[in-house]
Amino acid sequence: MKYRASEADSEAWARARRPKECRLAICKRLQWTVANKLKLDWSPQQISGWLKLRFPDDESMRVSHETIYRSLFIQARGVLKKELVEHLRSRRMMRRSKNATTDGQPRGQIIEGISIRERPAEIEDRAVPGHWEGDLITGSNNTHIATLVERHSRFTLLVKVKGKDTASVVTALSKQVRKLPAELRRSLTWDRGMELARHKEFTLSTGVLVYFCDPRSPWQRGTNENTNRLLRQYFPKGTDLSGYTQMELNKIALRLNQRPRKTLGFITPADKLQASVASTG
Repeated sequence: MKYRASEADSEAWARARRPKECRLAICKRLQWTVANKLKLDWSPQQISGWLKLRFPDDESMRVSHETIYRSLFIQARGVLKKELVEHLRSRRMMRRSKNATTDGQPRGQIIEGISIRERPAEIEDRAVPGHWEGDLITGSNNTHIATLVERHSRFTLLVKVKGKDTASVVTALSKQVRKLPAELRRSLTWDRGMELARHKEFTLSTGVLVYFCDPRSPWQRGTNENTNRLLRQYFPKGTDLSGYTQMELNKIALRLNQRPRKTLGFITPADKLQASVASTG
């Protein structure tokens, strides 16, 4: 009896030491799905969360984000091709300190700007779609792209601007915002940059009321700040942004809007916005 017990223990120990086959290696359908989502620049965490929603009753189509990372970086099994690593997000940009100052920057006074402190509750709690946060991404050679992020859904618009001067920015933003349905044109929150000094012209052209953040308070546009950090995957610092056409910017925005977000329960911004507009229509 002792011999048999010892033999059984040895077999159990051997099984425990035997490497467990990765689910990605077993299920080709899962492997194909994960690879294709990586090619769309989805993060492993986004893929894992989306799979749970997409295949709620199919355990074979579940995989943790840790397993996806291991398949890319650790396991030498050829489960996921090495080139897929290039689609992972670049290193996170450093968040600007709340104590940082803008001393020396060419900033003037926004005339008759409405303070962010006067925003109504429906904007603060993200209950109603159509409220946006905006900013500029800066590239080399004094080039810029305007970014707009809808607070309710995190839906992103990228806008080509000729320059950082207020005439160029207001003209470009007005043209793009006027393409939105009326229920998505409610408000825009911007920082104290002089690129929106002509905010009254923007409001007159679009019907969108502009609120301005407190001085040196970029975290008051936290949704936009986070989105701009994600966009650095496509626009690394030092990139000349003047070469991008509006059509190319639309394609990049579409990629971002079709990636599931953890903060939305792994729903995509595009689906979230569509559902919100349908429910209010």
